[in-house]
Amino acid sequence: MMRSVLVPDLFRGNPWRKSLLADGFEQWLSGHAPARDVDACTWWLVDEFTAAGDSKKLGVIGFCYGGEHLVETLARDLGNAFSAGVCFYGSRMDTSLWDRIATPILFLCGDRDVLCTVETVRELERRAKGAKAVMYAGRGYAFAHRPRSEEEDVDAEDAFNAMRSWMHDHLLA
Repeated sequence: MMRSVLVPDLFRGNPWRKSLLADGFEQWLSGHAPARDVDACTWWLVDEFTAAGDSKKLGVIGFCYGGEHLVETLARDLGNAFSAGVCFYGSRMDTSLWDRIATPILFLCGDRDVLCTVETVRELERRAKGAKAVMYAGRGYAFAHRPRSEEEDVDAEDAFNAMRSWMHDHLLA
């Protein structure tokens, strides 16, 4: 059975750098249109899997800015292409989309995250069908892909294991 992973470059090779002025972030961000890229990648994968006679079940994972767009992608999808999603500390998630998510989604974040707050994730967990949230005590933004201590590294490993289990349960089981 074929397994594929496709990671679109949502920033087209021009990532925001912390050294740039914060007041220019919104202007910089407005020059990116990730929905077009994500949708193109999604339908390409669906076509490839269909042509290969493989599973049509897709999973999607988003970190930070990608987590924001994961929520948007699943709200647009309406359960047609994706069977599972995992959102690591999604920033700036659009609350108006939550009721439209039909795909099971796992949220992984820290309880000290100022960009992806506990309140936001708990509300999404209540409103999105099949949503589950896992909060890591004492952890802030980006703890899983940038652990700063041995303790954070342990929680990062746990978060990645939770992601693998979620994907296994919703895509393979």
